[in-house]
Amino acid sequence: MSDEAEGRGVYSIGAVARMLGIAVATIRNWEERYGSIVPERSAGGHRLYSRDQMEQLRFVAAGVARGLSAADAHRLLAEQSEGGHPLNDGRSGGPRLLVLLAERDPVAADLAEFFLRTEGYDVSLALSVGDAEQQWLDSRPQLAIVELMISGGVGAELCRRLKQHDVGAVLAISVLQARDEALAAGADAFLQKPLDPLELVSTVKDLLGASALVTRRQESA
Repeated sequence: MSDEAEGRGVYSIGAVARMLGIAVATIRNWEERYGSIVPERSAGGHRLYSRDQMEQLRFVAAGVARGLSAADAHRLLAEQSEGGHPLNDGRSGGPRLLVLLAERDPVAADLAEFFLRTEGYDVSLALSVGDAEQQWLDSRPQLAIVELMISGGVGAELCRRLKQHDVGAVLAISVLQARDEALAAGADAFLQKPLDPLELVSTVKDLLGASALVTRRQESA
């Protein structure tokens, strides 16, 4: 594996199976029969999937779930990839919601971005406060996720400024027990790290009006 590839997030076949709901045996069978999604191998021979390959597997799985044969789903994947078209698994014909992810840790950002994209959100990533504010002004996302320790610990101030810019909603995250500070800064919700992927996705859906999870959590606090 190249030095560049080693710096990116990779996922074991077991993690792929759990996150996408595909049996390990099915993933191996697809690789052997169709050869369109071939992972890297570790020194010990373990399969390592990139995030792009995760998206490709999700595309194929969505096609099979809609009634395509595995062969047809892989053929459609190849056609879209060869044509340079972005993958669209057909889950929604409407515009995708944009989430601004302001995170200081590139590895944590990579994981959070993957889970959000898997749920159908577009993600705009910023690794500094200045970049986050500029991306907000340029793209006007519906939700901002802010790591309070970004840029040396000025995430709370970023929450305040985003609220002044009339951002749709702000979710603050931190390794610190900083719920009160986050809410005082205008955040609509707070999650403590390490983040549970399901809780992250549920909270994002919550803040965008898809469920009542945050409301119930706040009422029980």
